[in-house]
Amino acid sequence: MHSLPLLHRLNGQPVIVLGEGEAATAKARLLERAGARIVGEDNPHARLAFVALDDPDAVVARLKARGLLVNAVDRPDLCDFTVPSLLERGPVLVAVGTGGASAGLAKALRLRLETLLPASLGELANGLATARARLRARWPDAGQRRRALDAALAEGGALDPLAAGSAAALEAWLDGAQPGEGGVREFTVRSDDPDDLTLRQARWLGSADVVAHEPGTAEAILIRARADAVRVELPPGAAAPEGAGLTVVIRRQSG
Repeated sequence: MHSLPLLHRLNGQPVIVLGEGEAATAKARLLERAGARIVGEDNPHARLAFVALDDPDAVVARLKARGLLVNAVDRPDLCDFTVPSLLERGPVLVAVGTGGASAGLAKALRLRLETLLPASLGELANGLATARARLRARWPDAGQRRRALDAALAEGGALDPLAAGSAAALEAWLDGAQPGEGGVREFTVRSDDPDDLTLRQARWLGSADVVAHEPGTAEAILIRARADAVRVELPPGAAAPEGAGLTVVIRRQSG
């Protein structure tokens, strides 16, 4: 990845915005929506700065020398961070970024996603937050709880986030939800291209507690698994390791 996406809490925090015109106004407006306080260059407590100037180099250098992270409008070479195109559904934020390559492309993708995500998605997120204690009481084991949610939130599941009625179905699902499925799932990869994975294989990887893979499995395949899944390298043909939860075994095609 060229950048690490982070969601930065700015409520009540000072953020420097320098410049005039629509670019600076747009940045200030976005920051105010996030709860930030807009301040000038001399503020000693700010940690972030946005610069919208025709010749920003000297200002950016001064700010960086003070340890601030800086975004310079239309100057990706000077930016410590970029601002993605944002889609908001209540507490759900979808950020589309291109690392400064093309704001137009990011916006076009965000507009396409707007048509896919129902307005009720924020209601579903709020409902799941409210139900957190009930979920923990029903499934004290974190892995089992996560697998139950994975199944419900999958395409066609009881809480499919792209289905408009999912938020209304939450209460009924909580009353009758079944524990997530564990066990061992095994498949053989025939290329190093993750796009060759089937939808089912991709879902297994996305839910795995343990990923056991034979030597030579491409990193591009392995990073499709959950970031916190345990990785185990298996000798060719060896049996899957024993353990609780969902273990996904990736074999390499011989020959």
